[in-house]
Amino acid sequence: MDPAAAATAPAPDRHAAEATPGSRPRAASLRAPRLDPYWVAGVLFVLFTALSVCRHRRMLTMSWDLGIFEQAIRAYAHLQAPVADLKGPGTNILGDHFSPVTALLAPLYRLFPSPVVLLVAQAALFALSAVPVTRLAAGLLGRKRGLAVGIAYGLSWGVQRAVDFDFHEIAFAMPLLAFSLEAVVRRRWRAAMAWALPLVLVKEDLGITVAAIGVVVLIRLRGTRREPNAAALAIGLVAFGLAFAALAFGVIIPGFNHDGSYDYWTKLGGGDGPAPTIPADTAIRTLLWLLLPTTGLLALRSPLLIVALPTLGWRFASHDDHYWGTDWHYSAVLMPVVFIALTDALTRARGSRRPWLRSYADHLPGAVLAAALALTASLPLYSLTEPDTYRVPASVRAAERLLDRIPDGATVESDVGPISRLAGRCRVLWIGDTRGLIPEYVAMRTPDGKGAADVVEDIRRLHPGTEYAVLGNEGGYTVLRRVAATAP
Repeated sequence: MDPAAAATAPAPDRHAAEATPGSRPRAASLRAPRLDPYWVAGVLFVLFTALSVCRHRRMLTMSWDLGIFEQAIRAYAHLQAPVADLKGPGTNILGDHFSPVTALLAPLYRLFPSPVVLLVAQAALFALSAVPVTRLAAGLLGRKRGLAVGIAYGLSWGVQRAVDFDFHEIAFAMPLLAFSLEAVVRRRWRAAMAWALPLVLVKEDLGITVAAIGVVVLIRLRGTRREPNAAALAIGLVAFGLAFAALAFGVIIPGFNHDGSYDYWTKLGGGDGPAPTIPADTAIRTLLWLLLPTTGLLALRSPLLIVALPTLGWRFASHDDHYWGTDWHYSAVLMPVVFIALTDALTRARGSRRPWLRSYADHLPGAVLAAALALTASLPLYSLTEPDTYRVPASVRAAERLLDRIPDGATVESDVGPISRLAGRCRVLWIGDTRGLIPEYVAMRTPDGKGAADVVEDIRRLHPGTEYAVLGNEGGYTVLRRVAATAP
């Protein structure tokens, strides 16, 4: 090299040279094993949010539940009683299910009044529940197996179906159950009970689940004499859970209910005749779905599975076929239980004297992850690989423009489709259940093979003596406006 050129060449940037080695520790710290649970949760949050919000943008709401919860949370946000008119004009939602925990979303909803707030919050709660599941598995089984269990949990069919099915209060139960059971396995009794207690505010039946957690703590304490305080607290937890469930079923809900009762007792009885039951093969198939692809049946070796018994119990007692199968959200609260039970069982099995059991336990986390990935091809998250998921059809845009013509504050009778666009700004009633209240507008999906004139005739039969005119018929939806009441 020319010495003159070398003399005039700029000296190497010492600070830049030092920055490169310094950046390596920072990059390495982001890959630290202790952060794995949070990375898993972060990725799941993005996936769950994308799935829910994309469905909402395309008006693919599956039921009236999202509207019911939005009405209740909207009322909480304005410091009013949680009335959900979709359940009947003036119906206090606490007389349907005891889920006051949803009031926690009221401040966010007040700032961002949209059903998207509920969907994003649910995605965050479901994703958060993966933190204790992954952390416990990694701590007891090693990093790779822990990641396998955590990812399999996030992709499990019970979680995916619940995220896909609009919004439900059980989203709050997911992290509470997961953190509580993680603490049980780690023998942190006070933390386990502290995480379990708020479950009674999520839904009325979860008080029995709280009691079941207390029973599991007592089982784990069996044979130890050094923790008498923990045993006393566990007994107290059992008593509290059962007492609160009885209070919710027998006093609180009937106190808010129009008829002074708990409406869902009818799901358990058969009226005057013998109580119908779910076919045994249906129940067995669902149980196999709960335990085989998720845990390879090994979770049956863990006493933590006792926590699943209350939920399974009322499902066995019910004759409502919605509670069975894999299509809805009813199995979501079982997923933290079965996966943490799996981790507990794997820990025990890896110390077994039986070589085949040790080998099975060593390979099971990978198999469970493989099953979750394979099943995802037929589950909701797979839709995120399809371009149409991210496109809003022209028909939806047209329907939204039509619904925008309904003024804020109007009383609207609606079926499922328009609810997500109206519940946050109108008083929305369920079609056919206005209980004598005459709505100003009717918004509904135009039935196949019918036109707007047919919809007018159908609504006239629902509201005799009231005349409606067609406000618009676009995007597969029809909106009617009340114009006059005819003389009787």
